Amino acid sequence: MRGLMMEGPLTLSAILRRAATVFPRRDVVTLGYGPPRRAGYAEVAATARRLSAGLGRLGIQPGDRVASLCMNHDRHMAAYFGVPAAGAIMHTLNPRLHADDLAAIVRSAGDRAVIVDEALLPVLDAIRERVDPGVAIVAADGPAPQGMLGFDDLLDDDPGEDALADPDELDAAFLCYTSGTTGAPKGVLYSHRALVIHALVCVHGDAFDVREADTVLPVVPMFHVMAWGLPFACAMSGARMVLPGPAVDPASVLAAVAEERVTITAGVPTVWLGVLAALDVDPGAHDVSSLKWLIIGGSAAPRVLMEGLERRHGIPCMCAWGMTETTPLGTAARLPPDMAAAPEDDQLTLRQSQGRPVPFVETRARGERGMIPHDGRTMGELEVRGPFVASGYFGREGPTEQITDDGWFRTGDIVTIDEREVVRITDREKDLVKSGGEWISSVALENALMGHPDVAEAAVIAIPDERWMERPLAVVVVRDGAAPTPEELIDHLRPSFTPWSLPDAVEFVDALPRTATGKFKKAELRERFGGPRPG
Repeated sequence: MRGLMMEGPLTLSAILRRAATVFPRRDVVTLGYGPPRRAGYAEVAATARRLSAGLGRLGIQPGDRVASLCMNHDRHMAAYFGVPAAGAIMHTLNPRLHADDLAAIVRSAGDRAVIVDEALLPVLDAIRERVDPGVAIVAADGPAPQGMLGFDDLLDDDPGEDALADPDELDAAFLCYTSGTTGAPKGVLYSHRALVIHALVCVHGDAFDVREADTVLPVVPMFHVMAWGLPFACAMSGARMVLPGPAVDPASVLAAVAEERVTITAGVPTVWLGVLAALDVDPGAHDVSSLKWLIIGGSAAPRVLMEGLERRHGIPCMCAWGMTETTPLGTAARLPPDMAAAPEDDQLTLRQSQGRPVPFVETRARGERGMIPHDGRTMGELEVRGPFVASGYFGREGPTEQITDDGWFRTGDIVTIDEREVVRITDREKDLVKSGGEWISSVALENALMGHPDVAEAAVIAIPDERWMERPLAVVVVRDGAAPTPEELIDHLRPSFTPWSLPDAVEFVDALPRTATGKFKKAELRERFGGPRPG
């Protein structure tokens, strides 16, 4: 017997219609392009409707891919809703990628059009030398360059609320390619239903806890897994959004927090390390008293980062884990009630983890001998499943090795899981050091090294070894004016690590290579310092 309930649409259009009706004047603020631009959700919805209709006149059909080469701003936000409302698929492109990589992604996606920032036209030109991404729509004021359309050229008279259509909730709405840190980028195709459920989870009190009273600053770029779903979560809850445009340097971020009274902000550790350094230089120059949460994701948070932000500057931090294939939120590190009276260091240790699975996400981990016990010590590869977890990749027919026979997604992250179901990442499968048959966590070594006062950044890689197959090597960037020796840094690690897990050597570099999303390029470091890995 089936239940007697209406089948309301789980679509992005339904989210925006509610935002326009219930929170019409809660505003989306765009910074970085002159004076702040402010548009209420009713205005955002009207722009999305007009864009949707304009794309139809342009010949965009349901299922067509419309790319964006944009930073975080109001026109990009309107496209987030207007493109899927047209039945098309919004495909976010990362402008920090090399032109060859972008061209390969555009070719794979089969884009019919691209919405591009004026400042990113040189990136588009480089793509066009390699592949045709379709008609260019320039998201800027004033006339578009010859042969292109202006964003406003598509915005004729508002066709009314009926233009904000509801596709089938299982239809694709967004396409995002993985960062390619462990292989060629792969396309993840998100349905309306998955994005709506993910937004519901983001506003959950034990996840990001986004409420109408909040003002949210997504420092994470909108092209990076849809800004972690925050635009949808904000529209769903009625929270104000502050979009920073191209300016995400520490001074601009801190100014936005102070001037707009931001309560929640989110970004990767490298962003917050820069913010922490700016706060340490002149704490009194920056008002961060409005912050309720500073969300750290993208990679494991160094303990020294959380200690600095919380203990020196009073900014509450929350770690979260996810990936392109999980839309991206998978776990969140909120303190369980039974830890409320625990020592502060124990609380910080738990909150520095990746946390417990959010609603609708299930987790398990598999070691060499099968499923690992949840004892907080045994390591295995994390597997997940849920209604916003990818079941395959765009354009790749048939099964993928990343889906297990019983339907779980293999993340490639090596983790422990404790009795509370708290997940702690110890490494990526491809970055784990396996020395003499024993696993060594590069993440733990990196976090400990960055706790040394002379170390700005550190990466630990596996290099070949004739006897042990692999050994850890530390690659370190020192702070200005500091000159630690390799012996000093290894001695700093000794109290916390067994002798066999210590790095054999330390290499000093001026900067660590990064991917377009801010993660360390360990493959490049291995090529530079160690050559190909054994086996």
